[in-house]
Amino acid sequence: MGADTKYIFVTGGVVSSLGKGIVAASLAKLLQARGFNVTIQKFDPYINIDPGTLNPYEHGECYVTNDGHEADLDLGHYERFLNVPTSRANNITTGRIYQNVIRKERRGDYLGKTIQVIPHITDEIKRNVKLLGQKENYDFVLTEIGGVVGDIESLPFLESVRQLKWELGKNCICVHLTYVPYIHAAGEFKTKPTQHSVKQLQEAGIQPDILVLRTEKKLQEDILAKVAQFCNVAPDSVIQSIDMPTIYEIPLLLRDQKMDEAVLRKVGLEPGPRPEMKPWCAFVEKLKSAHEEVSIALVGKYVELQDAYKSIDESLLQSCIYNDKKLRLTSIQSENISSENVKELLDGFDGVLIAPGFGQRGVEGKLVALKYTREQGIPTLGICLGMQCMAIEFARNVLGLSDANTAEIAPESKNKVIDIMEQQKTVTDLGGSMRLGAYACRLTPGSKIGEAYGKTMISERHRHRYEFNSEYREAFESHGFRCVGENPDTNLVEAIELESHPWYIGVQYHPEYNSTVVNPSPIFMSFIRAAVAYRLSK
Repeated sequence: MGADTKYIFVTGGVVSSLGKGIVAASLAKLLQARGFNVTIQKFDPYINIDPGTLNPYEHGECYVTNDGHEADLDLGHYERFLNVPTSRANNITTGRIYQNVIRKERRGDYLGKTIQVIPHITDEIKRNVKLLGQKENYDFVLTEIGGVVGDIESLPFLESVRQLKWELGKNCICVHLTYVPYIHAAGEFKTKPTQHSVKQLQEAGIQPDILVLRTEKKLQEDILAKVAQFCNVAPDSVIQSIDMPTIYEIPLLLRDQKMDEAVLRKVGLEPGPRPEMKPWCAFVEKLKSAHEEVSIALVGKYVELQDAYKSIDESLLQSCIYNDKKLRLTSIQSENISSENVKELLDGFDGVLIAPGFGQRGVEGKLVALKYTREQGIPTLGICLGMQCMAIEFARNVLGLSDANTAEIAPESKNKVIDIMEQQKTVTDLGGSMRLGAYACRLTPGSKIGEAYGKTMISERHRHRYEFNSEYREAFESHGFRCVGENPDTNLVEAIELESHPWYIGVQYHPEYNSTVVNPSPIFMSFIRAAVAYRLSK
């Protein structure tokens, strides 16, 4: 543990999905703006080892860190807000905790003792909390506890927080986020759910130091005073998180209520002057002042899910803001696209993004969409499976290989333009058979993608099992579909670009994972610029 690392725990009550991740990321941003070295981690109470094998319908997007860890999507918010990469150490699940303890027990580390939730599981949780503080000598480690106070799964985590608060004294505080519902029929806000939630937290031995009230609209002072009185919290430590047009306004909302000052006082530090946060404020200002729209279609199979393509949505928004445009994003279910309706579905858009994914469902619709955008000259970005579909469509309709496919869907196809890597063919464990994390990529000088990045060597994150089959490289390039990005060590193709098209680029990696508020993704920036140019040319 760093000599004086401060630990902040963020818990939630009343209902889930209140935005604990955004509140944690916003508070971390405010502390970072004051010059502190800050990191955030997420504890997920489910028993899966990581979200890598979780269905997006259950969990939304799976986020990938530089070191190849499949993580909760909140880590995406942490990185977008802080512009600092996270790692495996920033996301711990109950499954990982139990797996570690069971491994130690099997090895004999506990010398035959009876293994119990307390102290063995709680000690392992505490070890993981402190480990992050030691790692880089952080000033602050924020830990978000997934789920809601009262969940049976969260109990070992809350017990660990109770112990740490007792062990670390003023170096450890708890921020509790609750919901204050507005009852329309009665015309009033109700604080009782918050009071009950705090009572449940107190039953677990934890007194929250700061309360954040999630609410649809601004609360009156008397309601805040009532909450402070009945929940044993200082009046200046009751903060409201009002619904805002975008998540990027939340740090400024919390700053205006001096939440960061309250936190610093509680851990015994002088707040000092208010942070200016000029780049962040400039971004929010741009966001508010952009009026001219750019319309993008996102074609994928999970489009009905709000969080399935979270990082892509945010990357598009960030790039639009930096191009002084307002994003109008329309999600189109790829299963619904056919050659009969593709013109009607895609005609009005300035750009089309073909989303990543796994499995067969919706692939044929993506191929139809790609044929249309390729022939019509509509700017198109294909990511991961989106790039693979670009290759399949081109092989079928330009190279004349009518059975071209990916080994993932048609292992019996003669023309597997997308195939599994040699070294992966023997791996059967789903979690272990993917190329995960950051890899280097060499870009071709003079290519559109090379111009977008402004350099030839880049590093981007991957999450896939199948690759472009280099046996077809010559055929593709002789027909103008150039392989413009490759891994310098393996020569695997990472990016393809169609020469005769205004902007038609596929990337095997996931650029959305590297896009942050102050550092938007170069490929998304280039895509939006192309979409704006296409709009003007119509």
